[in-house]
Amino acid sequence: MTATENAPATAHSAAGESVIKLEYHQRLTNSDLAPLRKQSWTWYNIFAFWMSDIHSVGGYVFAGSLFALGIAAWQVLVALIIGIVAVNILCNLVAKPSQLAGVPYPVTTRVSFGVMGANIPAILRGLIAVAWYGIQTYLASVAFGLLAIKFWPSLAKYDVVDDYGFLGLSILGWGGFILMWILQAIVFWNGMETIRKFIDFCGPAVYVVMVILAGYLIAKAGWSNVSLDLSVGPGKVGWDSVTATIGAIALVVSYFSGPMLNFGDFSRYGKTFGEVKKGNFWGLPVNFLFFSLLVVCTVSAGVTVIGKDENGAIITDPVHIVDRIDNTTAAVLGVLTFAIATIGINIVANFVSPAFDFSNVAPTKITWRTGGMIAAVGSVLITPWNLFNNPDAIHYTLDTLGAVIGPLFGILLVDFYLIKKQKIVVDDLFSMEPGATYAYRKGWNPVAVIATVVGLIPPLCVVIWGTAYAASFTWFIGAGVAGAVYWTGMKYAPKTFLYDSGVEPVVGADAADGSAERTLY
Repeated sequence: MTATENAPATAHSAAGESVIKLEYHQRLTNSDLAPLRKQSWTWYNIFAFWMSDIHSVGGYVFAGSLFALGIAAWQVLVALIIGIVAVNILCNLVAKPSQLAGVPYPVTTRVSFGVMGANIPAILRGLIAVAWYGIQTYLASVAFGLLAIKFWPSLAKYDVVDDYGFLGLSILGWGGFILMWILQAIVFWNGMETIRKFIDFCGPAVYVVMVILAGYLIAKAGWSNVSLDLSVGPGKVGWDSVTATIGAIALVVSYFSGPMLNFGDFSRYGKTFGEVKKGNFWGLPVNFLFFSLLVVCTVSAGVTVIGKDENGAIITDPVHIVDRIDNTTAAVLGVLTFAIATIGINIVANFVSPAFDFSNVAPTKITWRTGGMIAAVGSVLITPWNLFNNPDAIHYTLDTLGAVIGPLFGILLVDFYLIKKQKIVVDDLFSMEPGATYAYRKGWNPVAVIATVVGLIPPLCVVIWGTAYAASFTWFIGAGVAGAVYWTGMKYAPKTFLYDSGVEPVVGADAADGSAERTLY
């Protein structure tokens, strides 16, 4: 086919400048989903992405909680290293197909699920992101409420839900939530370039404030009162300590399961795969370990300087730590910083993802911006503060998250690396033609659908009937089961079951291993 016959159109959108060819089907294409014309992100942009993803209130509490599992500090360090190295490897694996093709996560799932079947993982990931978007928005909004009361103590009465509340949230809480909601929407609405600049600045800026906060608390407490062991009560020994360490490794991987799955939404912008891998290395193993040590020093020193909470428990929430500092300037700076940090993680992990996911469902009707706003509105309707205020709901939400994301992850990796041998025919990602590479059966790959359903059953059963410890491994169970079922089905299922034509499409010779058949004229 000549270049003239296949002349593409350059499309501009908030998600970037893309290339749309004449033969791309409208039901599968818009300017947000089409392959990027230019991939310009360097390793630093990826590094800053992970800094923004990790430096949040939730990340602070999570890192501190690992040091309070009742195991020795060296075991926590081992768990952190093994867990984050595993995350780094998995993110590199997920990054490659999107970086090669220049398309976001939901489009790469068309390779395994089919051009229409890809809506299954897109909707599942999108709904999960909506829930977490609401929860993170609520967490960050608490900072504004505390800040308002610090400056205007008379507002404290409006923070009482029973007296001034609606749908389980106080008037002051609603004010903070709406303010945070609007701030995030403004950043998102300005597009990926603004988001890139935002995370490029916020990642390092938050580190500066975190180091200052840690230094301030350590100076007040004295080095002798800083310990890497935050455990309370008798520590675990023997086999119990081993299982707790393994559980901590699983928790690290599960904590990052959401951003890992849709990391292709960001790796698509990477200049080269090498740049992406370099950014992942500095942003994950190096950054996360330094962040975790900084957190435990801050929390440990905070016990001496500000004490414990009303129940005698160590305070791991950084917003509450800085709120108790006598120095008003330091408290204000700290609260604002962690609020901004949470905006960063929320946008990159829970705003961009559903924006692409929902756009993938109806490209002609839902743009990237529209998809993001659907997620934003949905985050209010689920009243996330009620989810967060219920410990049982949080427990089931976290475990269910791993149970749902695991199968999608397993299928994506098994298909790209073991079945398709790292080959992508980019143009066929946007084709509805019966003989196209990813047409399968009317756009649906029945094996992928079956593998998803089968992969969901065991981990969900563990969530419902298993122990809390077993539930920590739902991501691994789901990924393993779904990946195995998918590999078996694609290897041994009759071609008449997989394809309308009964014949497996042949990938062109130009799509060599580790490359994508992609021509931008």
